Amino acid sequence: MSAVRTQVYLTQEQRRLIDDMVEVEGVTLAEVVRRALDAFLRDRHPDPSAALDATFGADPSATYPNRDEWNRG
Repeated sequence: MSAVRTQVYLTQEQRRLIDDMVEVEGVTLAEVVRRALDAFLRDRHPDPSAALDATFGADPSATYPNRDEWNRG
C-alpha cells in the first residue's frame, strides 16, 4: 500500500483514546486512524446494492407496461 504523509490536529482526549487503542490492540497510531477513516468513509458512501436488495419487491401490487407498449422514441 502506498501512503501519503498527512498531519492532523487532535484534541488531547482524542489522542488519549487513540493511544489507549494502540496499547490494547498492539497496532500503530496510523493504523487506528486509517481504520477510523475507512469506517467513516464507508458509512458516508454506503453500497447502494444493499439498499436496492432491501427494497426489491417492496410494492408487489405495482404494475408495469408490457415491453411492446414501451415508447422507444
